[in-house]
Amino acid sequence: MAPFSLHPTLDNGFAKGDPSFPGGTLHCLCSQNPVEITLSSNVLHNHACGCSKCWKPKGALFSLVAVVPRPNLSVTANEDKLIVVDETAAILRFACKECGTHLYGRIEKEHPFYGLDFVHTELSDQKGWQEPQFAAFVSSIIEGGFDPAGIDEVRTKLKGLGLETYDSLSPGLMDAIATWTAKKNGKLPA
Repeated sequence: MAPFSLHPTLDNGFAKGDPSFPGGTLHCLCSQNPVEITLSSNVLHNHACGCSKCWKPKGALFSLVAVVPRPNLSVTANEDKLIVVDETAAILRFACKECGTHLYGRIEKEHPFYGLDFVHTELSDQKGWQEPQFAAFVSSIIEGGFDPAGIDEVRTKLKGLGLETYDSLSPGLMDAIATWTAKKNGKLPA
């Protein structure tokens, strides 16, 4: 199995967050005039996500995504650089049109998570954000082309970090569904 990166924040372990952390700013990756998002509180439900929609750092198998109550998020610089990646998705992901970094996701229709915005705290220089609590949609990394033979190693690595892994069905069934999807989409050989 070739070496892989879960996520730069996870690969060498991670620090616990500060429960009294008051929030802070997130920035896109542009070197000039970055988009800035200000969160007036710490995040909730921070987790590693393997879904094929979430923004991931280059080479990472997972994103780190958390939620924050919608009233606690404001765009405080260069909002004109934001575009919605996919207007048809349940979560409208706002990305910088120059560097491609997703700054936040918002649900605008009836949905169990309406009222929560999705953010990536690794886009902040401040320390204290809630640490990842679990890993979700682990099997979905296969849809992106990850070799299904290595999925147990990924789960072992996540559990070694203290992150329980979750999928909608049993891991074996989700791996089979994700492998079928990857083959259908040409991400893995048929």
